[in-house]
Amino acid sequence: MDILTPTSSTKNPCLHACNLSSLGISNPLGYQLFKSRIPFEVNKLKKCTIRSTLALNPITAPPEFFKENGSTTTKISKGPANSCPFSPLDFLERASIVYGNCTSIVYNDTSYTWSQTYTRCKKLASSISSLGIKKGDVVSVLAPNIPAMYELQFAVPMSGAILNNVNFRLDPRTLSVLLRHSESKLVFVDYQASSLVLEAISLFPSNLQRPKLVLIEDDCGSTPLISRNEFYNSYENVIDEGDQFFKWIAPESEWEPMTLNYTSGTTYAPKGVLHSHRSAFTMSVMGLIDWSMPKQPVYLWTLPIFHANGWGYCWAMAAVGGTNVCLRRSHDAASIYEAIQQHKVTHMCGAPVVLNMLSTYSKRKPLDSPVHLLTAGAPPPAAVLDRTESLGFVISHGYGLTETGGPAVTCAWKQEWNSLTNSERATLKSRQGVRMVGFTEVDVVDPETGISIERNGMAIGEIVLKGGSVMLGYLKDPEGTSKCMKNDGWFYTGDVGVMYSDGYLEVKDRLKDVIICGGENISSVEVESILYKHPAVNEAAVVARPDNYWGETPCVFVSLKKDACKVTEKELRDFCKENLPLYMVPRTVVIEDDLPKTATGKIQKYLLRDKAKSLV
Repeated sequence: MDILTPTSSTKNPCLHACNLSSLGISNPLGYQLFKSRIPFEVNKLKKCTIRSTLALNPITAPPEFFKENGSTTTKISKGPANSCPFSPLDFLERASIVYGNCTSIVYNDTSYTWSQTYTRCKKLASSISSLGIKKGDVVSVLAPNIPAMYELQFAVPMSGAILNNVNFRLDPRTLSVLLRHSESKLVFVDYQASSLVLEAISLFPSNLQRPKLVLIEDDCGSTPLISRNEFYNSYENVIDEGDQFFKWIAPESEWEPMTLNYTSGTTYAPKGVLHSHRSAFTMSVMGLIDWSMPKQPVYLWTLPIFHANGWGYCWAMAAVGGTNVCLRRSHDAASIYEAIQQHKVTHMCGAPVVLNMLSTYSKRKPLDSPVHLLTAGAPPPAAVLDRTESLGFVISHGYGLTETGGPAVTCAWKQEWNSLTNSERATLKSRQGVRMVGFTEVDVVDPETGISIERNGMAIGEIVLKGGSVMLGYLKDPEGTSKCMKNDGWFYTGDVGVMYSDGYLEVKDRLKDVIICGGENISSVEVESILYKHPAVNEAAVVARPDNYWGETPCVFVSLKKDACKVTEKELRDFCKENLPLYMVPRTVVIEDDLPKTATGKIQKYLLRDKAKSLV
């Protein structure tokens, strides 16, 4: 057994950067080994796989004896019966037993039971393994929220491979870079993304091995004619050829990597975030607890599954035997309202842009029964929360990152707040709240000193986290990992926030989005929240515009509601003057038809910053 020790004398309570040279592995994938606080062993490491870069099994220490109050007590070490790896993959087998005849997936006219879903996933995992995919290899998926996308969240890691969901709305160049960076061996491709993937693959260097491609055809038989010469097989054929009695490959350690997700790139180039089985398990369970989710809910997939594995709810639905209502067009208000009514949806998730879309839809009407909606991402303006709740949606608000696998903080609601006015409740709900049960600590600190800022709702600092669903690290980027996971034991988020005296957190901005005007710090989120109160404003994004005198000044880009009265830039500035301190009022207002967004609905401020710089 080879024992790995930290390469640095500095002890990092979050992670250890370890040396693999003792195992004859020279800089595998350019990524150092990260693990927990103690030494550990590495079994069956394979060169050129992500698994070869990660420690797998903690050492079992021998029994220790110590004196306590004059008596001798044996400190019992762990064993196989009490140290089984946590993994959300176990939820699926249980669901097939408890909820075997209950509906697991609904998509148009297609539906499956949990028993069928378990069988399909085993057969799919079997076929993946038969293609030569080994434990630790990366398998990528490009698909919308359709049954195949849901099944692959289980089937890929059940084969021992690492699941890499990719945004299918990327451009070919970026996709090509990500596929090469991840060293993906197999790619499942929805027919709508087939031309994108083929173009991305064509950009590979000639000496680089290309991944096998599997085509996901439309479940409803409406797949257009596609040249299948470039594809190894079709998705349903791969399932048909699989072994329904396949013994799926469980992790030997809960610290093994399970997923690789790339950040959305709203501020800079995407990074590859590695999450373990332990992290995915923690995210799934604490999501169920925090949302008080009952058994057998009806969950509508409006949140893209490729976005942090749907915040863990793809696995969590198996734990409670829920019904997954799949939507190919998950950002279409008409489709969402139709699905809610048809399937009697009880729960859904979505970025704040989804709330805004639902509350401004021209044919909106109050819901027949309440729908619980969890939102996270950019802080939703109180006005948008108020409008959405008035339709019958019960909003829960959280905060998280790709690096935390989903929400890490949520606005835990207090009964006494129910007696407040709608606007007061919306203001409280717009705060991100307190840590979820899977996290041990959350704080707001001075980014330079690491010292906690005053909890007065005004002092600004960087948000830091500690918890069970924090990532293993960035793939092939030990420098980037060490910058955000420092030796003081915190994960530094890069987000700016305040902490209130009652212990509730409010996110104010990204560090990169804070505007410094004449020495004054301006939160773009605060300015945006005022603009969202204007009856004509549909979307608003405030960025810094360079200024020779002030250094930076606020520049706002807005889109208007389709049915709104015409409004001018001057009128919007005057509205801001009435509701903001003068130094926070945007000097520049730009009205656009639409604002650039990622596939998950986040406004791409880096594009707007470039545009602001070019304004004369």
